[in-house]
This record gives sequence, structure tokens and C-alpha cells, in this order.
Amino acid sequence: MTNIFDNLKQLKQDMKNKGWVIDSFYFRYKKQNYIVLAKLFEKNENVPNYALLKLEFLKEDDFSDILVTYANSVKLLTDVKTLREYFDIEYSNNLGDIMSQFSQRLAEFIPTEVNDNKTENQKEAMCQSLSKSDSEDPRKKYCFSVRRNPVREDGTLGQRSSYNDNKTRLYRPNLYERLGADTNLSFRYSMNLNDEDTDENITAKWTRNKTK
Repeated sequence: MTNIFDNLKQLKQDMKNKGWVIDSFYFRYKKQNYIVLAKLFEKNENVPNYALLKLEFLKEDDFSDILVTYANSVKLLTDVKTLREYFDIEYSNNLGDIMSQFSQRLAEFIPTEVNDNKTENQKEAMCQSLSKSDSEDPRKKYCFSVRRNPVREDGTLGQRSSYNDNKTRLYRPNLYERLGADTNLSFRYSMNLNDEDTDENITAKWTRNKTK
């Protein structure tokens, strides 16, 4: 079997190198636009053998219409019926050829590295997925402050979650540039737009608090 999804290997490695637990790319099939989320595995996740990444397909015009599966360099690790129903692929006598064409089409869209220029729809989809993993309301996307994580029982400094980290890199890249190097800090978010604060104010408040 050919490694038709070989790009996933390079994408996964690039995500790890750059500190991303999630990435996204567009996929268009049968006049429908999809946002595909590529995710590293979570701790204690029940992952199929030989899987490289978790993939979540979302219809761009309806994020609730989602297909979650795993993939390796050879195939999507799900059954043909599930793929047919989600992607509206009609049954035919040459179904094997059609599914092969589908895989080839998908492979054309899979990047080899993280693209920092996300659309607002991509950011929204990624934020929703990150928030679910972090047990946080996905509507909380307006950053208003930072806080220091408490010291752990073993005496080490608490670290912000990968999800909080990636969310901030998506929504507040300039603020992340200023304060993100300190991994003991977490960024605090509200669902109320009026709570959102500027990079300058958040940084200034944090600097004042440090000197007290």
C-alpha cells in the first residue's frame, strides 16, 4: 500500500517542533468546504494502532456536523460506510476506485508544516476543539489578564496547558510574544467582549503585580 498521506508524518513533526497540539487546513470535496483539525494525541487517549494523528472534519458552514477519526500515512482509520455517509459518496460497483480518488483528493490538501495564517473560521474551529480538551467554555476567547500557576506538590512550578498556550498563540500572538516565554503563566479568558484588554494593559498589570 502506498503512503498516500505521507504528509501527515511531516506535519506531525512540525507541530511538535513548534509546540502546536493542533493545526488546521482546508479540504474541498464535492463543492463542500471542510476545515480539518489535525491533533496530537491527548494523555490517556485510546488511540488505534499505527495512528499518526487525530483528524476532525468540520463542515465550514456547520461546525456541529463533524467526523472524528484517526489517520496514518496509508489511510483514514475508519470504515468505508462512515466516510460515504459523511462525505455524501454514493455507492457504486467501482466504490474502491471512488474511495481511492477521495483519498488522493484529500492528500492534495494535507500540508507538511503548520501555517500561521489562519482564517477566522479556522481559529474558531480550533478554539472550540482546544476548549473542549481543556474543559473550558469555548465562548471564552477574550483575554483580559495572566496569572501565575501554583507550585505543584513536588515543588515544581505549575505549567500552563498546551491548550491555553495554543489558544493564545491563535488569538493573541503579540501578547504571546511578550509573555509566552514564561510557561508558568496562564492566560485568562472571558466570554464577554467588554472584558477584553489590550496587550499593553495586560503586560503593564502583570509587571506591576510582579514588583509588589
